[in-house]
Formats: sequence, C-alpha cells, structure tokens
Amino acid sequence: MYSASDIVQPVDILKAAKPLIELAIAEDIGPGDVTSQGLLPEDLELHGRIIAKSAGVIAGLPIAEVVFTCVDSALRFTPRMNDGAQVAPGDLLAEVVGPGRGMLAAERIALNFLQHLSGIATLTRAFVDAVVGTRATILDTRKTHPGYRVLGKYAVRMGGGQNHRMSLNDMLLIKDSHIEAAGSIHAAVERARTAYPDLFIEVEVSHLDQLREALTLDVDRVMLDNMDLDEIRAAVRLTAGRLPLEASGGVTLERVAAIADTGVDYISIGALTHSAPALDLSMLVSRHATMESK
Repeated sequence: MYSASDIVQPVDILKAAKPLIELAIAEDIGPGDVTSQGLLPEDLELHGRIIAKSAGVIAGLPIAEVVFTCVDSALRFTPRMNDGAQVAPGDLLAEVVGPGRGMLAAERIALNFLQHLSGIATLTRAFVDAVVGTRATILDTRKTHPGYRVLGKYAVRMGGGQNHRMSLNDMLLIKDSHIEAAGSIHAAVERARTAYPDLFIEVEVSHLDQLREALTLDVDRVMLDNMDLDEIRAAVRLTAGRLPLEASGGVTLERVAAIADTGVDYISIGALTHSAPALDLSMLVSRHATMESK
C-alpha cells in the first residue's frame, strides 16, 4: 500500500519558477520600461512596501524576491513574513529598497506571481478549514494553468492542502475513458498492475457496482466521481475501511463539509488551482529608502 507522500516528491520551487519569471520579464518589460526610464532619475532610490489589502494566506514571496533581483540586482528584498502565513488587510508582507527604475519595472510581475499563488493558498485554506474535525484531506488536481503546475501545487500546500499527482508519470489514475478502452475495470486494473507493478494505482468509479468490482482488485485508492451524498455514504459503508476513498466532482465550499462528514479520506478539488481569485495586494512606494526595523 502506498501513501499520498509516495506520489509527489519535493520540488525546487525556484527552479520551477525560473522559466516563468524569465518569460514574464520578457513579455512585460521587453527592451525597457519607458515610463520609469523617462520620468525617474537613474540614481533615484525608492522604498517599496508590499501590503495586503484583503485577508488571506500568502504564497510566493521567494518568487517575488527573485523577480525583483532579476530585473535589477541592486534591489534589496526583505520578507516580513513567511509563505503560509495568514494575513489581514494592512499587513506588511515584504519591503524592497533600491533603484526606482528597476523596482517599478518589476512591481507588477512580482505582484502577479504573489497574487495568483496567494489566491490559491487562500482558497485552499478555506476548504481545509471547512473540513476540520473530519478525516478528510483536501487534495488538488492537474487542473493548473499551463506551466504553473509546480507553483500551483506549492501554493496548495501553503494553504494546508495536499498534492495529488504532479504529472501523468507519477501514478496511474484509471478513469472512465481508460475503462471504456480496456473493456472493464477488471481488465484495466490487470493491465495497469502488470505494466507497472510498483506504482500507485487509483481507479475512478461513478456508481456502487463499479466500486464493488474495484474492491476485489489490486488498487490503492478509489475515486468516487460525481456521486451525491447518499451514494458517497453508501460507498463508505460498502468499503468499510478496506481502501482509501476520494470524493471528486462538483465540490464547492458550500458542499465540502457535508462531503467530508460522509467519512471519505480525501476530497479533490480542481477549483483550487483553476478558479482561485487573486488575493488583493499592492505595493506602496516612497522616496524614503529606509526599511522598517523588525
């Protein structure tokens, strides 16, 4: 039997972010920020304060630092809290001091990363908080923005969730299309286990008869796809702890507590990474270039 920690291994977040940062700088700054170059003296030093404008959970501060220093190596970035921290409106997240031209050129790129990843972390925390007191663990999915797989899943962890598979190479998830192609759940699982005897295998079922079949096979977890609450409860009773169960499909903040109360082990939610609203953050800039002491 495998555990969730066997599926996704730790990844260097900054290494994954590097090509995205380079792309963002190229598309946003290009040959140069003509506004800042035209208006700001080359030797002007500024002090930037990144502030939360709404409550949430922060993710992406190390990435924001790399953005600023990639745009201008003379910029000095100091985080005032860690990723995963809960923030309230007005909280200071980080400070930046250095050349004004570089700071203003990098500002939007850094905030784009921070706001997007913090939005994912914030939404994840809301789902995690909603299932406190149950056995359910909140999982993400592969429904991430292209190129943002590692970063999006990092933000989920900062919000208190756990990661499902990172890519199609990590584990076997036998879905309805695979079952149709193989002819049956039994045939699909047999072929999968023969081909990859040591990999984690999860099978998707949409009704109880499929679950009964899955329970007789060599699988590690069963996904209950788009079942209503009564069906999920029946699935939990039928399984009786023999395999971990994952509920998926149609999960909202309004429904997640009721789903967790059925006794499932995992709840996977695509919205964590494909529909999280950006967290409202801003950078306040002044000519005074002395950081706050903390």
